[in-house]
Amino acid sequence: MGAVNHHNWLTFVRESNSANDFPRIIIYINIRLFSFHFSLHKDIINHRDILLVSFFNNNNIFWIMNVYSDSSHSALKYLKDTEANICNLLIMTEDFNICDSLWDSSFLHHLSISNDLIIIADSFNLDLLTPSNQVLTRYSDIPGKSNSIIDLMFLHSGSSELNDYLIYPEWRLTSNYAPLSVTIPIVEKNINLFKFSIAKNSKEEIVFIKDVIISIKSLDISNLSNINRLENVVNTFASHIERMWEKNSKLVNITRYSKSWWNKDCNQCLRNYRMSRNLEDWNIFWKTVKITKYTFFDSKI
Repeated sequence: MGAVNHHNWLTFVRESNSANDFPRIIIYINIRLFSFHFSLHKDIINHRDILLVSFFNNNNIFWIMNVYSDSSHSALKYLKDTEANICNLLIMTEDFNICDSLWDSSFLHHLSISNDLIIIADSFNLDLLTPSNQVLTRYSDIPGKSNSIIDLMFLHSGSSELNDYLIYPEWRLTSNYAPLSVTIPIVEKNINLFKFSIAKNSKEEIVFIKDVIISIKSLDISNLSNINRLENVVNTFASHIERMWEKNSKLVNITRYSKSWWNKDCNQCLRNYRMSRNLEDWNIFWKTVKITKYTFFDSKI
């Protein structure tokens, strides 16, 4: 029986052709998060019961790890014996199949495998946190067998934002396991940015470069006998550059729709079309855009 697929979800699962190495864990990522570029990394962690997935946010790479530990704890033994230099691992979670008094007060014993789990988590800079609602995670359907806490969540150590999670027994439906939920804070990718800029090949750029050349030629470097005089010359030059930049640059609003190839010709043609709503002006606009893009990317090549 294969994995359940749905067009609204990306599926991450380790492929294997061997029945003895068939994967026992899967990760689903909603397609609305597609822009974060989630990726499975079997090159770093290659085990049937472990999935290591990365994603990008705010120009940084982050990681999440899903782990299933069977009765022999083969996944934990693999992690203990594997050197993996992973920075920014945010979460390690799933069914660790360990009952221990460290996280279940109803269980009276402490197991040595729990120490291995804590050591593994510490090596990834993760802490075992207590959920906001301390309830059971595994519900047995076998008469006489007690329920337990074996699903855990380790979160990035010292994080003020990623420091809590919840357990939802009412969401388990026909499953024996209660889902765990955590909110991962992300940085809004489409933040509008205002900055001063000079358009390339514009009249303002020509004037700015000309003024810079004149300023360099007028520098008095005849008597740079000590550091103080050198600093005075450098500061004077920096002040001239700053004034010329303020004179020739303009404040622009950079949004998710901003294009590096966009220029004044595109602006003017679009303005003309918006005023006339004429099909001919629309065709002129798109022709201008096509030529502008071609010229821009041709220069890059």
